[in-house]
Amino acid sequence: MSPFSDPSRYEEVLVSPLYLAGSNGAGDAGFAPVAHWPHRYLDDGPCQLLVTSPDQRIRIGWFGDDFELWRITAAEEAVAPPRWTATFNHVTPAEIVAGLTTALAQDYAASDPYENDGRFLADPSVYWTDSFQPLLDAGWRREPAMHGTVNVRSPDGQAGALLRSRHPRWNNENETVTFWAGPRGWGTRAEAVFSSRTPAHLIAATAAVMAESVPVIRERHMIHREVEHLVTLTPVAPATAPRGSRAPTPLDVRRTAVTEAVRRAARAPNTPADLRVMAARSRTTSSAQKRSPTLAPAATARAPVASSARRPSR
Repeated sequence: MSPFSDPSRYEEVLVSPLYLAGSNGAGDAGFAPVAHWPHRYLDDGPCQLLVTSPDQRIRIGWFGDDFELWRITAAEEAVAPPRWTATFNHVTPAEIVAGLTTALAQDYAASDPYENDGRFLADPSVYWTDSFQPLLDAGWRREPAMHGTVNVRSPDGQAGALLRSRHPRWNNENETVTFWAGPRGWGTRAEAVFSSRTPAHLIAATAAVMAESVPVIRERHMIHREVEHLVTLTPVAPATAPRGSRAPTPLDVRRTAVTEAVRRAARAPNTPADLRVMAARSRTTSSAQKRSPTLAPAATARAPVASSARRPSR
């Protein structure tokens, strides 16, 4: 029997630790804290979805077919160059991205766009512990490192945080912070990079999620085979089925998911997933009409999937 026809591939499991869970192919968790912000779908260029704060000083880009799946920036003005940038690759769980987007949504809600007083533009801290404290509190340990760097590693050794200064004079204007998790490899290592001048409390908000022990739900096939032995997988208890009913096949699961997505999108674009489905339907209909004016509009929708061309790991 082909491994792709094995129904257990689509079994939902609880994955722990979170930082090794990988991506589920959608960014819903990362976009949820800013679902009320303006969304724009882009047909041209690598960025497929752009979410901005109402004044456009904060920008969250989703690059669904790229190695750097997320690019998040903040600027003093809508047309000003970014003050700082954070990127998350295609293996990083969206739940970790949500740590940053949640903090940004809170900072923006508390700011005055006319006073330029948002905490998301605060000066970086001179103390490295301000960024890494949630990790230290969770038992992560500082390890020996080269001069100008701080290296912190998780208790299981499968994740870490690295602060690096790119200048002989170590100062916070030249520091970058990298979070990583998983074995080296294109499909196995999650990576997040924060540029210099990123406020420490935003890095710490992301670190706090990495340090959480709460498992996340994934389908079994989403766990890379080289990571399976490093995580704990606990099957999600299914609801009690009526006597005589059969277990759904993978095809049933996919059909149900598409039907529900189309139904939600037709009702109202209330969630990031709904918005992506509507955009996909619009693009599909447009392309079909261009091919033949007599063709009926496309009836299926496809949400962007985080698949990308193979690129070397950093």
